[in-house]
Amino acid sequence: METNDKKPEITGMFNLNRRKFLRSTVVGATALSGLGLPENGLAQNQNPATFPEPARNLPIKGEVDVLVCGGGPAGIAAAISAARAGARTQLLEIHGCLGGVWTAGLLTYIFDFNKPGLTKEIIKKLDERDARRNKVPDQFVYAPDEMKVLLEEMCTEAGVKFLLHTRVAAAYKDKNQVTTVITESKSGRQAWKAKVFIDTTGDGDLGAQAGNSWEIGRGGDTCPCQPLTLNTLAVVKDAAALKPYISFYQDDNGKANMDWHVKATKAFMSEINRAGITPSYGMPTLFLIRDNLVMVMVNHEYNIKAFDADEITEATVRARAEVYNIVRGLNKLGGPWEGIQIVATPEQIGIRDGRRIHGRYTVTKDDLAMGARHEDAVVRPTFGVDIHASDRKTNETETISRGGIKMKPYDIPLRALIAKDVDGLMMAGRCISGDFTAHASYRVTGNAVAMGEAAGVVAALAAKSKRLPHEVEWSEALAVLTKLGMRGS
Repeated sequence: METNDKKPEITGMFNLNRRKFLRSTVVGATALSGLGLPENGLAQNQNPATFPEPARNLPIKGEVDVLVCGGGPAGIAAAISAARAGARTQLLEIHGCLGGVWTAGLLTYIFDFNKPGLTKEIIKKLDERDARRNKVPDQFVYAPDEMKVLLEEMCTEAGVKFLLHTRVAAAYKDKNQVTTVITESKSGRQAWKAKVFIDTTGDGDLGAQAGNSWEIGRGGDTCPCQPLTLNTLAVVKDAAALKPYISFYQDDNGKANMDWHVKATKAFMSEINRAGITPSYGMPTLFLIRDNLVMVMVNHEYNIKAFDADEITEATVRARAEVYNIVRGLNKLGGPWEGIQIVATPEQIGIRDGRRIHGRYTVTKDDLAMGARHEDAVVRPTFGVDIHASDRKTNETETISRGGIKMKPYDIPLRALIAKDVDGLMMAGRCISGDFTAHASYRVTGNAVAMGEAAGVVAALAAKSKRLPHEVEWSEALAVLTKLGMRGS
C-alpha cells in the first residue's frame, strides 16, 4: 500500500514537469525562430563549433567622467588622482581586493618606490601601521593584508567609487572613441559609460577589447616572453635562524645589500637542492615580512600568454604544486627548516609580461641606453633592465639578463600612456607602450604608481573640459598634481 500510495504523486509530478517542459520547448523554439535559427540552435551554414549569442539590452550601471579598469598599483593611483582632481571616478577590479600584484599577487617586495606623490603617502601610512620593513628609500617589504585595508581607505577618502569581483568583458566605440565597457560579475552583464577610460589591467585587456593594436614578448602576439611566478606566504619556526637564506634580511645603512641578496639566493638554492629538488627559478628567494612570516619566491612558469585562460590555469596549478613540494622538502630537512609551512598562496599568479598597448610614443631600449629626456615626462625609472629567462634551459645558465645595455635613468613621456589607435583611452602600469627591453625596467610597481597618477589627472582634465587625453598638455596636468601636493612645486 505504501508503494501504491506514492505512485500518483510521482505521476502527477511527471505530468506537471512534462507540461513545463512542453511550455519551455515552445518558448525556446519561438525565441530561436525570432533569431532566425532552427530549433537545434544552428543557423544554416553556421559553424557547429560556435554559438550565436542573442543580442540584448544591458542596464547602464554607471556614467562617470573617468573609468579606471584594473585596481592594481597603477589603477588605484589613477583613480585616486582623478578623483582628487575633481572627476567623478569609477574603479573596477576583478579580484576581491584592491592592490593587484601587491595584494592578490602577494608580491610583498616593492621596487623603484622613491617617487613623489602617492608613493610617499603609502610609505608614510604603512609605517603608521608598522606594516613595512627596511628603510631603503626605493624598495621595501610590506604586509599584504595591511596594504589591502590601506588602499580601500585611501580610495574611499578620495571619493573613488570602486567595485570588486568585476571583470571587463568588452569595449565599444562611437566612431573612433571608446564610450562604453561591458562588465561581468555576480550582478550579470552591465554597461558603463565614461568620458575617458584608463586601462590599468596589467595585461592590456581593455586596450585589446577596444581594438587598439598591441604586442607581447619580443614583438607580435606570441611568446617567448618573461615567465610567471607564484609568490607564497609561509611561517617558519625562527626567522633569525634562517638569516643566511633571507634576501635583504637587513639593510646596509639605508642601502639594499645586493651582495647579501646574491649570497642568500645561492645558499637557499643549496638547501633546496639538498632536499633533492631543482627549482624552476634559478634564484630562489626568501623575504622576511615580519616576525616569522616570510615570502617564498621559488618558481617560474615559462612562455605563458597572460591572457590565455587555459595556459594561466595550467601554470597556476603547476606552480602551486612546485611550491608545496619545495616547502615540504625543506621541512623534512629539519634544523632551522623544521615546521615551515605555507599559510597562503596568491589569488593571482604573478605576471611579468602581458600585452603592451601601442601608444603615441613607444619607450625603447635606445631610450634606456641614452637616458632619454622628454618635456612631457611623467616618471623617471631607475630600476635596471630585469629580463627573466624565457625557458628552463636558459634559466640554468643566465636566470636574469640586462638586455645587452647599461641602463641610465630615463623618462617615460605622457604620449606612451595615450592609445595610438583609439581615442579617449589611456594606459598606466606595465601595459603602456614600450618594447620588450624597456618594459623589463619600467614594469615595477613604483613606476606604475607614478604613471597612474599622471593618467588619472590627464583623464580628469580631459573629461571635465570635453577634450580627449591627447589634447591635454602635460604642463597643465603637472600644475594640478603640484597643487594637489603630488609633485614638487
